[in-house]
Amino acid sequence: MRSANVSYKKSSFGPAFFFLSKRRRAALAAYYEFCRLVDDIVDEPSDNDPFKQLDFWQEEVARIFNHTATTELGKQLAEVVDEFGLTPDRFLLLIEGMRADLQGKTYDTLRALEWYLYRVAVIVGLATLDIMDVKGPQAEALAKALGGAVQLTNIIRDVPADANLGRIYLPQTLLTRYRVSREDVLAGRQPKRTSRVLVQLHKTACRLYAAANVQMNRLPRLKMLPCRMIACVYAKNLAKIKKTGFVFVQPIKLTKTEKVIGAFHALLKTLVG
Repeated sequence: MRSANVSYKKSSFGPAFFFLSKRRRAALAAYYEFCRLVDDIVDEPSDNDPFKQLDFWQEEVARIFNHTATTELGKQLAEVVDEFGLTPDRFLLLIEGMRADLQGKTYDTLRALEWYLYRVAVIVGLATLDIMDVKGPQAEALAKALGGAVQLTNIIRDVPADANLGRIYLPQTLLTRYRVSREDVLAGRQPKRTSRVLVQLHKTACRLYAAANVQMNRLPRLKMLPCRMIACVYAKNLAKIKKTGFVFVQPIKLTKTEKVIGAFHALLKTLVG
C-alpha cells in the first residue's frame, strides 16, 4: 500500500510547490524522499530484511534529532527539522505504519483503520504543512481530513494489488456485513459483495474530502494550492473508480492528462475563488 506521500518533482503537483520558497521546496523534497524510501522498503523489498531496514531508519531518526545522522538524507533532514520545527513523530509514526504493513496488520472497524490512516497519511500531511508554515488546530483538522480521504482512495483503488501482496485493509465489520471473507478478497472472489464494502469506504472518503475543503477555505489561499491539487486529483480518481461500480481487477488510476486537468482546475479555484 502506497502511503499518501507525493514526490513533487516527479508528479503533476510540482507547479503547486513553485509558489513556495526554494528552501521550502528543498525541505519538502527531502521529507518526501524519506517517505518514499520507507514506503519502498515495504512495497518493493530487496534481499535485505525489511524489518532491519526500518530499524536502521528508526535509529537514524534519533540521530537526526541529536545531529549525528550517518546518511546524506539524514543530514539533510536534520537541517529541515531545525529550520521548520518538525517533531520526531513526523518520522516515527510513518515507520510504525510501515511495520504494520510488514506484519500484515488487519483492522476490525473503520475506527480501527483510522490508526493506520494517521500513520501513513495524516502524519505526512502534518509534516508538509509544517514546512509550508501552516500550523495550529486548523492544520491538524485539514491533515486529518485530507490525509484520511487520500489514503482511503488508495485503499479502494489498490484492493487487487494489495491482495496480490497478501494484504487487506478493508474493515472486518464491513466484510462481515456484506458476507465477504478475507479469503474471498485475497482470491478476488465475490466482487459484487466486495463492491458494497467499497461503497461504504467511498462514502467516508467523500465526507472527508468535503471536510478538507471546509478547512482549506479557512486558510491562506496560495498556501492551500498544493492541498487543493492533491484533493482535486485524488477525488477525481475516486470518481473514476466509482464509475466501475467498484468492480475492477486492476487498480483504476488517472491518466497523466487527467491529472494535469485536475491540477489545473485546482489552480483556477485557488486563483479566482
